[in-house]
Order: sequence, then structure tokens, then C-alpha cells
Amino acid sequence: MPRWAGTSKEDQVNDPAEGARAGDRVRLTGITATGWHGVFEHERRDGQPFVADVVLHVDTRGAAASDRLDLTVDYGTVARQVATVLSGDPVDLIETVAERIAAVVLTHERVQAVDVVVHKPRAPIPVPFGDVTVEIHRDRRHAPSVPPPESAREGAPDQDRAVHDQAAHDQAAH
Repeated sequence: MPRWAGTSKEDQVNDPAEGARAGDRVRLTGITATGWHGVFEHERRDGQPFVADVVLHVDTRGAAASDRLDLTVDYGTVARQVATVLSGDPVDLIETVAERIAAVVLTHERVQAVDVVVHKPRAPIPVPFGDVTVEIHRDRRHAPSVPPPESAREGAPDQDRAVHDQAAHDQAAH
């Protein structure tokens, strides 16, 4: 007899860590924003596109059984937060950008771990290349080495406005 037999949908919500161990994942790829990260003055002055892929390790069973958004992670919110980090306060290294993304994603209670890939496709490298990436994995036991930026926390004031303004800026540039 299945272990959920005779239980309500609400009772089927399982330990989030168990779901993460079971391999449940929500994947967002190609989140793109203009950022001003880099060690060179022209990178800080001119900006360039940055792309992030994130994999959220989260127990999806309760949400699937009940069809309730509040029992999973709102990936629209996560995508906005990631874009806010990409376009946010400049840092020298994409390693730092990746850590900031991991930190903000792990503020979501249901996320037990996160894989982050940050792409810098226009990095100032003097030879032909396809892409530069940094890939990290962080979980609740091995927390990110930086705190989440205030501007990217869920419910941060003007977060949606900043992302909207950045999207408009990106469109106008093309």
C-alpha cells in the first residue's frame, strides 16, 4: 500500500530535504541581464550581458499532489532575483556573482540546495572562445561565502521596477 494512501493532500507534504535527496529539481536556464562586473574599467563603464542557469533542489511531491504553488518555489520570483543580482552592484569576479545568486536562492525555505552557472560570454579574453562560466553547488550545510544582496531579497522595494527598467534598457540597446 502506498505510504500516502489514506492521507489528505496536505498530509502528503514531505520533508523538503528528503525531496531534494530524491532528486527533485526545478531548472531555470538562460536568465539574462546586463551587468557591470569585471576587473577592467571598460567592463564597469560599458557593461555586458551575463547569463545564469540555476537548478533548485526542492521537494516537489507536496505541490504536485495538491497542485498548490505555496508548496513549491515560485520560479518567477527566483528568476527576478537572479536577474537583479546579475544587474546589481558590480563586483570583480563572476565567482562572487555566483555566490550572491546561491545566497539569494537559499533564502527560499523550500530550496535545500542550488546549482548555479554564471556565463560571461563577452569576457575580455584575447583569443577566440565560446563562453566563460563558473559553476557552483551550495546547500544549507555548505552555505555561500557571501550574504544575499538586499536588493535581490524577496519583497525588496523596487525589485520588479529595477528588473523592468533593465529589460527596457536591454531592448533599447538592440
